[in-house]
Amino acid sequence: MTGRTRRPPTGAAVLQPQITSAITEAVLDELAERGYGRLSMEAVARRAGVGKSALYRRWPRKQDMVLAVLSEMSVPWAEFPDTGSLRGDLIGGLNAIRDWLSHPRFVLILPDLTAEAARNPALAEAIRTAIGTPRRLLGSAALHRAIERGELPADLDLELALDLIAAPVHWRLNVRQAPIEPGYVESLADHLMRALGATKHG
Repeated sequence: MTGRTRRPPTGAAVLQPQITSAITEAVLDELAERGYGRLSMEAVARRAGVGKSALYRRWPRKQDMVLAVLSEMSVPWAEFPDTGSLRGDLIGGLNAIRDWLSHPRFVLILPDLTAEAARNPALAEAIRTAIGTPRRLLGSAALHRAIERGELPADLDLELALDLIAAPVHWRLNVRQAPIEPGYVESLADHLMRALGATKHG
């Protein structure tokens, strides 16, 4: 008995990129305007101009859809460029954190999602898994590079260091609602160098 060659999927079975893009934009708009709690698969499908089946072919439920969209946009912004020096990497990473936290949509989405996560432990854990952990791994990579170059001590507390790097930008933008002024990122990078025990400046 000879095997039959399977035909590639066509039509509705194909996850067309333009439809995924429309859904992504709709998810972000709904999150920014209505918040996570009031967002529904029906509203996203209606805004994207697709049937609900297009959503369910990609994600089984609302939480998976939202986290997939936010992870795709959030995680790349956590990458620290490899500039060859800790100071350069910090400046690049801090600028990326600033851009993420000040994105017009995320300014509205992140506070709402944080509040929702405080009421929903399962959602909080899912956010850590989909967004928080991957972002911190990218930051850790920059710190490991600095350790290998001899710029940071080998016994550096990586978890504390990552908190120290991200917290000032978050506090300034999200809590104080203050702008990031020219020179702030560079000054913060210099303070972080001292706080982290850097042995030399790049």
